[in-house]
Amino acid sequence: MTIIEILQHCPLFSRVEGASLARIVQMGRVIRFRKGQIIFREGDPCPGMYVVGVGSVRIFKSGPTGKEVVLHFVGPGQTFAEVAAMADFPLPASAEAMAPTTCALLPAESFRRALREDHALCLGLLQGMAVWVRNLVGLIEDIVLRDALSRLARFLLELPADPEDRVTLPALRRHVASRLNLTSETLSRCMRRLEESGLIHSSSGRCIRLLDREGLRQIAEQMAPRF
Repeated sequence: MTIIEILQHCPLFSRVEGASLARIVQMGRVIRFRKGQIIFREGDPCPGMYVVGVGSVRIFKSGPTGKEVVLHFVGPGQTFAEVAAMADFPLPASAEAMAPTTCALLPAESFRRALREDHALCLGLLQGMAVWVRNLVGLIEDIVLRDALSRLARFLLELPADPEDRVTLPALRRHVASRLNLTSETLSRCMRRLEESGLIHSSSGRCIRLLDREGLRQIAEQMAPRF
């Protein structure tokens, strides 16, 4: 993929056009990571802002005991390390490629210079950042206000589905559990409860078929379930 192809599929840059877009394309470079490769570690200097073209990335933090907490998964069209690149501070989390991954990297210094000099670029990015902030608020809302079953139901409903309403978990189940602030055992129990209630069909892998979206929606909104 080329820089322009990657950026054209990124909502954060959907309002950036003309000379502003051309400047971003010129500064960027394509970078590739193998599955399992650590892209950067928490506390490292920020090399720039990444835009995923192909593949997926796990963003996580490590506690003093070595326990990892997944903050979110980044797929095609999404970005990571953007805040550190804009604000010029060390990376607040670590990143790992979960599959062979191709990204556009916008070097931090060049990117910040463009932000200082190009008001149209700033306005376009601010509009795109609103989506990022909304997602962050949703993550906090899930952890604080929803129980385990509601978190899982909402997570499944937000995954892209095929025409037969099959979704694919974006990572290993233990990483999904961490993203939802659950233990692997709790995630398994919740999956089993949804399946026994006829709301989903879960195979042993990452593919799950959603059998009753309305029932899942009721659980996600913590309404009285139908079982």
